[in-house]
Amino acid sequence: MSYIGAKPTIGNFQICDAISVVNGQAAYTMQVGSANVIPQSANHMIVSLNGVIQKPNSSYTVSGATITFSSNLASGDVINFIQILGDVLDLGVPSDATVTNAKTNFVSTSSAAGLQIKGDGTTDGTLQLNCSQNSHGIKLKSPPHSASASYTLTFPNNDGDANQFLQSNGSGVMTWASAGGVNTPAFEARLSSNLTLASTATVDVVFQTERFDVGGCYNTSNGVFTVPSNEGGKYVISTRCTFLDGNGNMSRFILYMNSSIGGSGSQDVVDQADCTSDGTLFVERTLQSTSILALSAGDTIKFQVYQQTNNNSSASLRSGAQYTVFSAFKLIE
Repeated sequence: MSYIGAKPTIGNFQICDAISVVNGQAAYTMQVGSANVIPQSANHMIVSLNGVIQKPNSSYTVSGATITFSSNLASGDVINFIQILGDVLDLGVPSDATVTNAKTNFVSTSSAAGLQIKGDGTTDGTLQLNCSQNSHGIKLKSPPHSASASYTLTFPNNDGDANQFLQSNGSGVMTWASAGGVNTPAFEARLSSNLTLASTATVDVVFQTERFDVGGCYNTSNGVFTVPSNEGGKYVISTRCTFLDGNGNMSRFILYMNSSIGGSGSQDVVDQADCTSDGTLFVERTLQSTSILALSAGDTIKFQVYQQTNNNSSASLRSGAQYTVFSAFKLIE
């Protein structure tokens, strides 16, 4: 509670130390335990002089810790007691366990926090959360005074997913984000056996053998890479496909990247080449692509190939890591 002017005396009823009357003196200093004490007003006191209760602001007045009687006292007068009532609305210091949860209903407003933990002039404000036995605890501590720090941190709407951390948007609004490192989505998959390609046909390339797959983002049954939940960001997408043709005089090979980004699908030519074979020697031609794409959770990428020969003969994709491989990983920003 805030006050305008002097703060009311805090505490229970107090009896002032005994005061010896000085002949011809009207003003006396009030003390409790040899320390000056200041009543809130003359009305917050009970004063007994010569066995008679005195009327406030008539028989005496107060100013700070000084009580002044309406006339000088004489030898033989006795100040029997001075009792200071303190703030009549003050409960003093509550007894242990008397402040219950129901009474600690702190309410925040648009201009003030519901609970404020103050510093003492040398130690920064600290909130401690104890264990069940109150033998250990952790502390949340304010930045030092020298930092002149004043800011608000707003927590997310949920408790996040495993291995996530809190990040700020630069204005104190906190969100959950992936911690990166070994949990960053990444995979590499290879063709496990040669894939025969019919002429003038577009074929999905399914890389059946994974070398690793962090985040479970690649499907070996359909060749589709899918951005995991909460893992949107910039990705490096890379593929290499090696064609083998020994039957046709003229072949054209095309490498497509099929994507579904933000709900819109597209098929893009990322590499193509023509090669000539004399019909007796096998000819290899490698097509490859590396892209950096901004992807969101649920976006998908897969690759397709197309081969066309002038005599409708077939070609194949060569298996093995050095020939046909698909990989992707998320950049840590």
